[in-house]
Amino acid sequence: MARRIVIFDTTLRDGEQAPGASLTPPEKVEIARQLARLGVDVIEGGFPIASPGDAQAVKLIAQAVRGPVIAALARSLPKDIEAAAAALAPAKRKRIHVFLATSPIHRKYKLRKARAEILRQAVWAVTYAKRYAKEIEFSPEDASRTEPEFLHQVLEAVIRAGATTVNIPDTVGFAIPSQFGALIQGITQQVRNIDRAVISVHCHNDLGLAVPNSLAAIANGAGQVECTVNGIGERAGNASLEEIVMTLSIRKDFFKAVTGVDTTQITATSRLVSTLTGLIVQPNKAIVGENAFRHESGIHQDGVLKHAKTYEIMRPGDVGLGKSLLVLGKLSGRHAFSQRLRGLGFRLSKVEMDRAFARFKSLADKKKEIFDADLVAIVEEDLPAAQEIYKLAYVHTASGSDTVPTATIRLAREGRILEDAATGDGPVDACYKAINRLTGVTPELVDYTLQAVTKGRDAQGEVSVKIREKRVEVTGRGTSTDIIEASAKAYVNAVNKLLSSTTRRAYLGRRSAPHP
Repeated sequence: MARRIVIFDTTLRDGEQAPGASLTPPEKVEIARQLARLGVDVIEGGFPIASPGDAQAVKLIAQAVRGPVIAALARSLPKDIEAAAAALAPAKRKRIHVFLATSPIHRKYKLRKARAEILRQAVWAVTYAKRYAKEIEFSPEDASRTEPEFLHQVLEAVIRAGATTVNIPDTVGFAIPSQFGALIQGITQQVRNIDRAVISVHCHNDLGLAVPNSLAAIANGAGQVECTVNGIGERAGNASLEEIVMTLSIRKDFFKAVTGVDTTQITATSRLVSTLTGLIVQPNKAIVGENAFRHESGIHQDGVLKHAKTYEIMRPGDVGLGKSLLVLGKLSGRHAFSQRLRGLGFRLSKVEMDRAFARFKSLADKKKEIFDADLVAIVEEDLPAAQEIYKLAYVHTASGSDTVPTATIRLAREGRILEDAATGDGPVDACYKAINRLTGVTPELVDYTLQAVTKGRDAQGEVSVKIREKRVEVTGRGTSTDIIEASAKAYVNAVNKLLSSTTRRAYLGRRSAPHP
């Protein structure tokens, strides 16, 4: 009988630690809801002690999401554990995840503690956390560089103190699959009470081995994998959720293990995370990359046409990517529109559906063909984000080889229309300068990315921008068939986040979060 592997998603905690990937609390809730639809077992919502914004996000997730266990990270300190417990209070199912470094280099240079002190603090932390939650996970940070005999001693002690899951992090991506698999096997054989806890692994991708190490751990007895959507995370990222899940699904013959993930939700989840974090998925990314199911070679094309499995070990539909791109047009009705959105994994309220349908009709008048990606972009544009202080009402630009680029912008705020014009190095720069004059903010433009979300000459363009003012850095996004309009929408979206008091407090209060 196949073993059931627990999927612990840490996109909202470790994944958010990827440079530039900060999310607002409402955006975290939206992703958490999609993770619940995906069918992950545990959602790590954040590190509550790190900032008021992180604490608020965990609490909102605990209130809004049902199904998965909601987890929060804490160092082995009273204030951390108490902050995690307070944030998790509304959760029906909760887990406190405590960690403490155990490797020689961390003991000597970071903690300046001897083995005996580490052991005592680890046991104390689990015992203290047990006051607030039944499920306690303990992570010996940098476990892959910890002496095996000391690691076994720590694990046995924390399990005896009440830990229900023991997580083995390859914190700096140092391990090699055969070595890491042997480490997990050693734990199953040498830790006397290991039958009372689930062995988990948390692998980083510094050497590109996060997924292979995680799979080696599963093959050697691990029952839980900590991973992130699109593999995002600190430095080079984490083990990719979609790669692990699909490997276990396709290679049941080898691993004899299954997950509870609904794989048809993978593409929708990947795109949502990419859009809200501003981290674009590389085209050749396994499972969810744009080229994952494309065939350029004539030999490959011939083989796939004769029998798909000649060159495809999985079907596009297995991960929620339909073969038919054209789905709707300007004559389509609301029923067909809503059914297609449900098929793409979206569940909208009546008000949200009305707004999305109105945008669909408007887009259908401009485009000859409407693709699935168009529909995704339409819905994502209305996802909860920062407070909408300003709304783009009008944009007009003039530019040319002998013309100074000029932009006229109208913004709506509290029922009033504000208008101004500016010149710039190009039409987009002129738009941004006009918006700055209207809003009174002058942030630094850190990054600007434009990509087509659909095909053809009338494709929608999606613009992602990153702006910074003092210590506050936010991302914004916008979509339109007109790239100037998409650019203006993205910039206004980012400015709204910058001006949102909730977002400002979350970002200003944020500190660099340690992690397993």
